[in-house]
Amino acid sequence: MKNSNLALAATVSTLIAVGSALVSTPAMAAGKEKCYGVAAAGKNDCATKTSSCAGTSKVDNQGDAFLAVPEGLCAKLAGGSLEPKKA
Repeated sequence: MKNSNLALAATVSTLIAVGSALVSTPAMAAGKEKCYGVAAAGKNDCATKTSSCAGTSKVDNQGDAFLAVPEGLCAKLAGGSLEPKKA
């Protein structure tokens, strides 16, 4: 009986750890960077100060909305910035 309790405890601990990792802020994929000020309205990749989740930016090129783009591309885009702009 003790071994089954230990196995159950280990399984529950693992599930809690995995669940915590899934809830945390999503990490950027390797080779990507956040490019602010280039997303079309409703096409941003993540929440902003003025919108609650991805796809909820209100206007084109919203300064605090970003898209994940390949590294080095943001500097080549008109209006692109690696830092959020004031909304």
